[in-house]
Amino acid sequence: MSDDEEYTSSEEEEVVEETREETGEGDPEFIKRQDQKRSDLDEQLKEYISEWRKQRAKEEDELKKLKEKQAKRKISRAEEEQKMAQRKKEEEERRVREAEEKKQREIEEKRMRLEEAEKKRQAMLQAMKDKDKKGPNFTIAKKETGVLGLSSAAMERNKTKEQLEEEKKISLSFRIKPLAIEGFGEQKLREKAQELWELIVKLETEKYDLEERQKRQDYDLKELKERQKQQLRHKALKKGLDPEALTGKYPPKIQVASKYERRVDTRSYDDKKKLFEGGYNTVYAENLEKSWQEKQERFTQRTKSKLPKWFGERPGKKAGEPETPEGEEDAKADEDIVEDEDEVEEEVVEEEDEEAEEDEEEEEEEEEEEEEEEEEEEEEEEEE
Repeated sequence: MSDDEEYTSSEEEEVVEETREETGEGDPEFIKRQDQKRSDLDEQLKEYISEWRKQRAKEEDELKKLKEKQAKRKISRAEEEQKMAQRKKEEEERRVREAEEKKQREIEEKRMRLEEAEKKRQAMLQAMKDKDKKGPNFTIAKKETGVLGLSSAAMERNKTKEQLEEEKKISLSFRIKPLAIEGFGEQKLREKAQELWELIVKLETEKYDLEERQKRQDYDLKELKERQKQQLRHKALKKGLDPEALTGKYPPKIQVASKYERRVDTRSYDDKKKLFEGGYNTVYAENLEKSWQEKQERFTQRTKSKLPKWFGERPGKKAGEPETPEGEEDAKADEDIVEDEDEVEEEVVEEEDEEAEEDEEEEEEEEEEEEEEEEEEEEEEEEE
């Protein structure tokens, strides 16, 4: 062994001796104390274990009680759910039964209504067949309003596809009678087939008649519309409008002013309308009279000045006439002015009378034209 190994082994022995001295392994008192501690710990552990077992048994009892309670609660809940499901089922069955009864009632009412409509239609067709004289191709019936103010046609348009299908089935159910051919012999079957064939021929004949009647009605409506358009074109031409002005959806606009006039028009609709009813002549006459009055006032209020003498004579004096005094000349000039004014007034009155006569003639012509138009319309209505 080397010197290093001897040195380490001696050191280890010293360390072991020191630890034995510190712990007191060779001391009996120490060993006794250690045993006492162990016994105390064992007793304490036994107490803890016994307490834990008691607590555990108590918890198990409580858990068992809770499980029993939960099982009872589950049973009661299942019974309640079963009762609730039974009640819901009964209510659902009752609701379905009521809905079915309501639906059946509606179907029955609809069937009765359609049966009445079918009877009326058959009676109308029979009356049309029995009619000898040829009447109009169509009749204008009064518009019947149903629920919520809607007409029957609007209500038909608002129906769903299912409702229309259902009404079709109901209508066909009493139009197409079921074939009761059970137990029929050959002769009876032949008679039944002959009867059905005659019914088919009859229905096809009625179908053809109705189609031809519809074609005739469409043609008549088209002809009436064309005649109406022609009348409106003539009316527009008489009023000096475009031929297609009155045939549109909306009436023509009233042209109240020239397109070159860029001022704001503040006149009311009645005033504008009167301009086209012959009121413009009145407005023109009023403006003319007003301007004449203003000019006459200016003329009468003018300053009168005497004309100067030219080489000792007044202008306008004829040769050989005696000289007039100053006052007489003024009076004579006033008389001449008054005479001129009277002549001008007479001319204005004559012009106004002529205009009034022309207006009266125009109004008479318009009235005659209106009477002719009314007579033409009455004749056309009688022809229709």
